[in-house]
Amino acid sequence: MALMDFIKKQFIDIIAWTEDAADAGETMAWRFPMADFEIQYGASLTVRETQLAVFVNEGKIADVFAPGMYKLTTQTLPVLTYLKNWDKLFESPFKSDVYFFSTRQRLDRKWGTPSAITVRDREFGMVRLRAFGLYAYRLVDAKLFHTAVSGTVERYTCETLENQLRGMVIAHIADLFGESGIAFIDMAANQEEFGRALKAKVDPYFAQYGLALDNLVVQNISLPEELQAQLDRRIGVNMIGGMQAYTQLQAADAITLAAKNEGGLAGMGASLGAGLHIGQQMANALGQTPPAATAPAAAAAVTASASADEVVATLEKLHGLVGKGILSQAEFEAKKAELLKKLG
Repeated sequence: MALMDFIKKQFIDIIAWTEDAADAGETMAWRFPMADFEIQYGASLTVRETQLAVFVNEGKIADVFAPGMYKLTTQTLPVLTYLKNWDKLFESPFKSDVYFFSTRQRLDRKWGTPSAITVRDREFGMVRLRAFGLYAYRLVDAKLFHTAVSGTVERYTCETLENQLRGMVIAHIADLFGESGIAFIDMAANQEEFGRALKAKVDPYFAQYGLALDNLVVQNISLPEELQAQLDRRIGVNMIGGMQAYTQLQAADAITLAAKNEGGLAGMGASLGAGLHIGQQMANALGQTPPAATAPAAAAAVTASASADEVVATLEKLHGLVGKGILSQAEFEAKKAELLKKLG
């Protein structure tokens, strides 16, 4: 009966893993199907490039195989030989769990903040930031990955792991901003440097799972839309030369708007006054000193503290209105005489 049981047993002569094309390379760990099969002594083990193989005996890792072809004997299974007491070359079939691990590089992995994170910025104070980018990693330590991550599951995929990896990247963004002390504007303009600093901070956390973080790229650092709109307005004011230039621009625009409305230039004074009031409010909000210009009449408001360059600019604006048919030539000449007269 014992002989018949031995004959009925099925032995494994070839151990190998060919990754399924339909899997698209997403499997990181795969257990060779053993069931009640036993590995024939002298069987062939093939470990392909971008693979590692691990033999596990009674729950403990026995041997790890790099890429290559092996004949399983007491010489090629030194640790397992010791565990099985094969020191006397007892050549019989044996049972052992065999796991294959993919070491191919995982490219184009995406990370990003699911919601804005609040950080303290040295220039803007408390701000909320968003960031996203790409990273690439690979498995380098099969023994550590097996014991810390994949365990005894039949198939372990990237999807199972990458939520954790993305979380580690995002968790360190706020810390990095706080530790660096670099303003948001400067950080957003140096995303490559920020990416290198973030990678250095996250590297040890990948290593503790037997992984190597090969690359981490920051593609964008931004503010939420409402904060970005405030920043854009501030940048716009600076681009036109600060609050005084902003007020002058408001005055010129008020002339155009007033001329289009009923009453023509008669309403220019009120429109210009409104523009100056808006400019003064913005100056107060931004902590700047608004220009002194409060005369009730439009021409007086423009020329009260105007330089010759400003008068010339106003005349050019009015001349443009003549070309568009908004002002008559007579109205332009009258306004021109008035402005030149006040220059003295």
